[in-house]
Amino acid sequence: MQKKWLLGVILGISLIIFGIIGVLYNPISKDNLSLNPNTVETPNLSENQQSGPSNNSGNIIRALPIPKLQEDIDPDPNRSEFNLVAQEGSSNFIDGKTTPTLGYNGNYLGPVLKVKKGNEVTINVENKLSDDTSVHWHGLEVEGANDGGPHQVIHPEEIWKPSFPIQQEAATLWFHPHVIGTTATQVYYGLAGLIIVEDDNSLSLNLPNEYGANDIPLVLQDRRFDDDGSFVYNDNMMEGAFGDKMMVNGAITPYLDVDQRKMRFRILNGANARNFNLQLSDSSQYYQIGTDGGLLEAPVTLNTLFLSPGERAEIVVDFSRYSKGEEIELRNKNTLIMTFRIGDELVDNTVIPDVLNEIKWFDESVASTIKTIELDGMGHMVTINGRQFDMHRIDDKVNLGDVQIWEISTIPGMMTSNGHPFHIHGTQFQILSRDGGEIPDNEKGWKDTVFIGGTETVRIIVPFNYKGAFMYHCHILEHEEAGMMGQLEVY
Repeated sequence: MQKKWLLGVILGISLIIFGIIGVLYNPISKDNLSLNPNTVETPNLSENQQSGPSNNSGNIIRALPIPKLQEDIDPDPNRSEFNLVAQEGSSNFIDGKTTPTLGYNGNYLGPVLKVKKGNEVTINVENKLSDDTSVHWHGLEVEGANDGGPHQVIHPEEIWKPSFPIQQEAATLWFHPHVIGTTATQVYYGLAGLIIVEDDNSLSLNLPNEYGANDIPLVLQDRRFDDDGSFVYNDNMMEGAFGDKMMVNGAITPYLDVDQRKMRFRILNGANARNFNLQLSDSSQYYQIGTDGGLLEAPVTLNTLFLSPGERAEIVVDFSRYSKGEEIELRNKNTLIMTFRIGDELVDNTVIPDVLNEIKWFDESVASTIKTIELDGMGHMVTINGRQFDMHRIDDKVNLGDVQIWEISTIPGMMTSNGHPFHIHGTQFQILSRDGGEIPDNEKGWKDTVFIGGTETVRIIVPFNYKGAFMYHCHILEHEEAGMMGQLEVY
């Protein structure tokens, strides 16, 4: 027992030392990612991305970029088809400096794919990178062959053409790479985008729903830059890659001009590892209306919103309470994320309904089994149920149509993490409890990613309605790549 304890102490001290070394040394550069800083600019963002003067830090003072809606090239109203190209590019985040980046259909991030429940969707994904990639539809309920996980690798110059029906309710989802070994770096350099699913219910509610006007996506990230303007990707060996600059939709601490009306924001925590605690600078309240997988049953009033990597939330902020000329900040605790600049009064006919959705809740009695998931370790020494990921191993076999209860916990000990965002591919689930107690009202909806705090146990109930192989993993991308991932097969 003493030897085991001593080994744990040695390992802990070693990781701390390696973490310090990692902060000082960047093992991954733009060069070994094969990025081309001379790539011709092909903007993916709307005209709202306007360069302005720079502040004392050299950051360009920029209006919030609004990702473009990708053109649907299928004229059939019951079908949708999109072209998506993963490509190398360059971006100008800091005054006078060029940053080599990656993007979909542009230099950084990607367009928004907007679809409707009932549509048959085809996406032509072309890989123009110098490396393998894949595109995972995070939150979409699809067969395993269309999921875009590690099994669906797209080699350079290849095109992958998944087709699938949209069979889930209105939600804000997203897409990003999921290829073994480079997921974290490809996301860090810019490969991510949103999917908006609409349905008859969401379109009937008279919520703010005019994309780019009163319905705005916010992709939150943190990034670190070298003196020459290039990204510094630094896996610190402990809790993943963190940056010291806050970015929204590909701009550092931007501003958004808003009229005095209700505004809907579709927020994605697109960071590799950072959690966000979102507050307005005057601590005023706003309304959460949606979770990862759909609308809540009723709006939830908040003044702080917690989002871990991979999680999404839809909120509505009523700016009619402010006066023209005021500035309100969105902050991560005390750190500036972006600024809202209040404009004119505006006639606003949108509403925040008392009832948003009707959710079919699972009774625990329908579960076929109770499964235990233990998340253990930090840095590169991470496991699920004592094992690291093996692409050639199926960890769980599940019958099609089964509903299971998963009890997910972070194992206490010297090497305990502060917590893990846990994601399951190809399904949406419901949270039953946290440490045996009630869950917050804003978690009472469909989820595909749930945060498991240090020493915490969270119970969820999960339906498996699609065949194929699917991943489940920590969504701290560095933990995922270090092996905190499992594989299940639904048959």
